[in-house]
Amino acid sequence: MSSSVSSLIESLVAAGKAYENNEPGAREALIDNSRALATSLEIPSEFLQRSFWAEPALSASIRIAVNVKLFQHLKESGESGLSAEVLSAKTGIDIVLLQRLARHLVAMHLLTFRDGAFHATILSNGLAEENYQDSIAFCYDTARPSFNGFPEFFQKTEYKSPSLGTLDGPFQNAHKTQLPFFDWLIATPPNLQHFDSFMSAYRAGKANWYDPGFYPVAERLITGFDTSESDVLLVDVGGGRGHDMALFCAQYDSSAHKGRVVLQDREPVIAAVKEASQNLPFEAQAHDFFTPQPIKGARAYSLHSILHDWSDEDGVKILQNLAPALRKGYSRVLFNEIVVSEEKPTLAATSMDLMMLAHFAVRERTEAEWKGILENAGLRITNIYTYPGVAESLIEAELA
Repeated sequence: MSSSVSSLIESLVAAGKAYENNEPGAREALIDNSRALATSLEIPSEFLQRSFWAEPALSASIRIAVNVKLFQHLKESGESGLSAEVLSAKTGIDIVLLQRLARHLVAMHLLTFRDGAFHATILSNGLAEENYQDSIAFCYDTARPSFNGFPEFFQKTEYKSPSLGTLDGPFQNAHKTQLPFFDWLIATPPNLQHFDSFMSAYRAGKANWYDPGFYPVAERLITGFDTSESDVLLVDVGGGRGHDMALFCAQYDSSAHKGRVVLQDREPVIAAVKEASQNLPFEAQAHDFFTPQPIKGARAYSLHSILHDWSDEDGVKILQNLAPALRKGYSRVLFNEIVVSEEKPTLAATSMDLMMLAHFAVRERTEAEWKGILENAGLRITNIYTYPGVAESLIEAELA
């Protein structure tokens, strides 16, 4: 046994003990070490079989499963499971084809087979939920073609990085369109619905930046909160429909800080938020972050996965419109973003980076790249907070 294999097994054992003790990040560490162990043991022929046969066949079979509600049928069957004959009748898939597809799902540990019947697993039951069904459709129908087109696209462009924000990137090449990503989603229903579901499911089950053990909200925001110049504790810039702020307010209500919490986004988004509920736990204000920030001197301004959608130049413009509103030595700017490690990049970080390359021709940034863009806008990083198993970090910055 090689030393690397022995080391990985030791790491697996340690992660297993941590998992039994419910330590944060232990589950993700187990998965990562398991992948590393499998890769270290595979011979080239096995690697090719897994990477280019088994996994593409898995994703294609799962996409078919969405069309015929295979996971839902198995979930409804409970402990009894379904025979091939019954599952064939329920899904409308020819029994011979059904058996071949389902056997591969068993081989890939997504289903089980026992006592003459196919059975659901915890994972397949989770995938039966509507938001994950839509997410599968988005990943297969929209994202997969963009990745499949990488070799041809980059050969054609002589392996140059596409211009940031270009309308002639891998996504446009794969889908034969000149539309930007979001415009294409709107123009081709139900792709926008599928993408929205994907985004709602993307971070499910992960800690949020304001959860205990991640960013010290009480210490860094509530302690020292001064209402003499502004009574706003937190502004969520470009915060969409307010998912973050609703959860933040649930954890830190007004009795804890006596401050206002404000959600900002474009006018149509804010109008939809107000229409959906008249009893919001936060204020909602229309604001375009490419224009000057109207709320001055707040304790903190949060930008959750905003700058990774934009080029460095546009990112600097966004921050230059925010910076004049900051109170020096007091206001914090909180960026909930991926910080790519150059030495030990995670699968979550690199896969998201390539998603951004494929669909927006932008990128996730390293710590040095984040430092550069913030400095160009007159800010400095005070600390970077992380949480085990969570792809995004919390970058805290202030006026330089």
